[in-house]
Amino acid sequence: MKLYYSPGVCSMASHIVLHQTGSTFEIEKVDLGTKQTETGTDYRTVNPKGSVPALETAEGILTEGPAILQFVADKAGDTTLSPPAGTMARARMQEALNFVASELHTAYSPLFNPALDDERRSAARGVVAKKLGWIEGLLSDGRDFLTGSAFTVADAYAFVVVNWSGMVGVDLTDFPKIRAFAARVQSRPAVQQAMQAEGLA
Repeated sequence: MKLYYSPGVCSMASHIVLHQTGSTFEIEKVDLGTKQTETGTDYRTVNPKGSVPALETAEGILTEGPAILQFVADKAGDTTLSPPAGTMARARMQEALNFVASELHTAYSPLFNPALDDERRSAARGVVAKKLGWIEGLLSDGRDFLTGSAFTVADAYAFVVVNWSGMVGVDLTDFPKIRAFAARVQSRPAVQQAMQAEGLA
């Protein structure tokens, strides 16, 4: 398998899960500005959407982070990362994963726009704070991860998004459970491997 990625963006969640499962894979960096890969390929020939991640598999190219995360975990037979279909554990993982993808990630996105004026930037940070509040609430019962004691693909994605906070001026002071969660996830060997490979550690 080959993962097409850009350092530190949402594709890092897939990178983490590939390491976590012990999968055999290679990586190829994509310049999201020029849409060129590090080997000079027009990335749009790989993924016409132009976004990362994309995963090259024997069955074809797979895009969209949540699909890739579950595919990698399921292919590896890792029922901790991605619990068996038809179970409440799977549904809870997908509930958290969908929240991260559709709510949390989306809330952070406007903050990467350098043209955003101060008023709109402040409003966007307020939206992020509300989304973070949901995660803080989940973690307030003492659980280590979003769905309980087990690290799942949803945690990998949540970590990557929360990790953007410093880059876009989101203050995590009021979210001690999230700060502890992020530190806990970052200490995992698979996360360290992915961050090092992407030049982030």
